[in-house]
Amino acid sequence: MPRMLRRAAVLGATANVAAKRGAAQGAQAAQAQAAQEREAEDAQEQQQVPDAPIDAPRPTAAAASAPVDYAPLTTLKELLDAGILTQEEFDAEKAKVLAG
Repeated sequence: MPRMLRRAAVLGATANVAAKRGAAQGAQAAQAQAAQEREAEDAQEQQQVPDAPIDAPRPTAAAASAPVDYAPLTTLKELLDAGILTQEEFDAEKAKVLAG
């Protein structure tokens, strides 16, 4: 084989090996980057999960220690069961009692 052909064959083989190495390194780099992105997304999701809904009422020390009087609610329920109050009236009065 002439010298030029041998040289071209060696250069072609070298280029082929280099391309395969580059592709493998590129794939590894892409996998590493994807893993880092997943970890970052997971960390961000964990930070965004609140302990309780924002609009949920938080109990106060005074509310926790005050005794609850269920008598008005019991009376309202009896009036509802007797048909004297409608469900809407019961709900409105119950909201007033619970609001204090």
